[in-house]
Amino acid sequence: MINYVLPLWFEVGSLVVLSLVLIADLLLALWRPHEPSTKESALWVSFYVALALGFAGLMFLFAGEQYGAEFLAGWVTEYSLSIDNLFVFVLILASFTVPRKYQQQVLMIGILLAIVFRGVFILLGAALIASFSWIFYVFGAFLVVVGVQQFLSGRSDDVERKSRLTDFLSRRLDIVPHYDGLKFRIPHEGRTAFTPVLVVLISLGTADVIFAVDSIPAIYGITESPFIVFTANVFALMGLRQLYFLLGHLIDRLEYLHLGIAFILTFIGLKLVSHALHENQLSFLNQGEGFSWAPDIGTWESLVVIVLAMGVAVGASILKLRRDKTNPASRAPRAPLG
Repeated sequence: MINYVLPLWFEVGSLVVLSLVLIADLLLALWRPHEPSTKESALWVSFYVALALGFAGLMFLFAGEQYGAEFLAGWVTEYSLSIDNLFVFVLILASFTVPRKYQQQVLMIGILLAIVFRGVFILLGAALIASFSWIFYVFGAFLVVVGVQQFLSGRSDDVERKSRLTDFLSRRLDIVPHYDGLKFRIPHEGRTAFTPVLVVLISLGTADVIFAVDSIPAIYGITESPFIVFTANVFALMGLRQLYFLLGHLIDRLEYLHLGIAFILTFIGLKLVSHALHENQLSFLNQGEGFSWAPDIGTWESLVVIVLAMGVAVGASILKLRRDKTNPASRAPRAPLG
């Protein structure tokens, strides 16, 4: 395999441009609080997807095929996980009845928190990989467990975690039932009390930590470059706010989406374990030699599997939606979001 090194100016320039785009997006959300139309949301989502694909093209140009493919596969993986994460965002905002005109700002803050938390986990993951050769066994086993759990329980674990957190905060904080813009504390009946905004942001932040624990080991199964890991995560999170308004009402109805995510996590987990066996350095396993029978799955093969898994999951969900629409009697009862 040919090793490519990204020019320093490219890495620094990329981070500067990404920072400027995020700041501009945040300012737009703060200055123009409104509920985006479907057309507006679709245009913004298309813009961010085109931006990610353009960046992938630059990676191919300046770093070569290997790094370009790793970014593309990493971005598709993180974008898939981010779409599934939208379900929890929908759940949180619906549970706290966040006014639609404030949802843009709340989501933007939640996305910025996600970038910060993922940045921390990326640095931690890079340090672990550099220090411990066996960490890929741990990452792989963890992802397989998470994937199987997701396959068996779907999103019920996310719902249960959210309910426990909400109950805990509600018992220990003096929270008024109404909003006053995005203020955290307001005067109320002779005292100062918290608004639901505080609990919403804590809930989003907690969800972001949980998502980071799942997603960072997954992308390290595709690339070991911290720069690619970070930029793939940022590009996956950019436009997530607009995607919420475009697909938010459909996310909880994509019934087989969690199966696609479960398959991807399990696949990457097995890929990591197979890679660890192939490059084995543990002295008590095969006398410190690699296992020749363990395949080292390539980046392009991984990309094809990931895209097919998401395509099948989303396609099957849409077909079921259409079938349920034409035959209401076959529609299974759904639990409310609240």
